[in-house]
Amino acid sequence: MAGRITALEPQKHSSDRVNVYLDDVFAFGLATLLAANLRVGMSLMDDEIAALRLADEVERAREKALNYLSYRPRSEAELHSYLLESDFAEATVTEVLNRLREVGLVDDDAFARYWVDNRARFRPRGKRMLVQELRRKNVASSVIETTLTEYDEAAAVQHVAAEQARRLAHLPPDLFRRRLWDRLMRRGFSPDIIQEVLATQPFFQHLDTEESEEHWI
Repeated sequence: MAGRITALEPQKHSSDRVNVYLDDVFAFGLATLLAANLRVGMSLMDDEIAALRLADEVERAREKALNYLSYRPRSEAELHSYLLESDFAEATVTEVLNRLREVGLVDDDAFARYWVDNRARFRPRGKRMLVQELRRKNVASSVIETTLTEYDEAAAVQHVAAEQARRLAHLPPDLFRRRLWDRLMRRGFSPDIIQEVLATQPFFQHLDTEESEEHWI
């Protein structure tokens, strides 16, 4: 494929990429950044072309990874799988992950903290479920354990119990208690912590109507 560069043309549908023509024939595309040092009239040998194409694959994978990360943080395993599924070579994926790790964009400790904090704020759940979720993201057990050390599961179960109690306020006491128990279990709270919160929290105080309070009398 060695030849002389006869044209460098911006791609019509991708302004950050350039088409490279060798001896008046389209040869390959490159990121504009990588094509910056190329000039019409230059000759490229096979090894130079191979290096450019490899660098371009890494750049495309990096852009793909950054776009994936723009929606929310990801675990390293998530990002690894995503790039492989996007048909990038293992060596390319490894190179991209190394680069992102160096600048702090791949950090399973930070990801685990983000995940737990996000759950605590918007959809609290028990440690058991958080462990399962982080394991599915292939976060290391040691990272999970450290992250959950300061997680206030008691506060989380009280928050969820109070929220669900308001929704179940119309039910008779026995059914209310069963439904509340089931919903807390589905959120991953342990039976012991559920029993404790049901025994100590006067949930009728969270109910809005006198009719709801009568169910507790």
